[in-house]
Amino acid sequence: MNSVSLSPSLRRIILEAFILCVLAATVGLSLNFKLIFNAFSGKSVVTAVTPGAGIMEVETDNTDTLDVFPIPVELVDLDELLSVGAVLVDARSFHSYQQEHLAGAVSLPFAHFDDHVEEFKRQFSADQTLITYCSGYGCPDSFDLGVRLMQQGYLDVLVYEGGLPEWQDAGRPLEGDGE
Repeated sequence: MNSVSLSPSLRRIILEAFILCVLAATVGLSLNFKLIFNAFSGKSVVTAVTPGAGIMEVETDNTDTLDVFPIPVELVDLDELLSVGAVLVDARSFHSYQQEHLAGAVSLPFAHFDDHVEEFKRQFSADQTLITYCSGYGCPDSFDLGVRLMQQGYLDVLVYEGGLPEWQDAGRPLEGDGE
């Protein structure tokens, strides 16, 4: 059997390189724990959001235009936003909204956006801070609704990606008939 023998100095260099890699990974993971935890749980990593900051601009290959998208917002930021007049907008079906919804939310089902957007625009001005939500992290309707609202001229649109499940798990109040 043929074995490869490493000199003691080469073994030491390999051991030192391994220790440095382990140390760097440990420091990196400890400093970015929240980012990593949120990534594996499907959440976004968001800094604190202030009212009026609900636009994220993304450059496209056409340098004359920018695509705008709603900014994600976390549960911890909702109280402050709601206290200054932000409006929760439920993107789920009207039936789901009737059963249960976040306390104080209004319904604008994404699936029926075109049927209800004019009524919504009469009720809420374009400078109103809107926070869309739906059925949690696996539900794209809140983001899609936010994009459509921005296309309609709303300037301050945020997306609460945790939606109904995270709100409910936090013990926050729900409204609806529960049927």
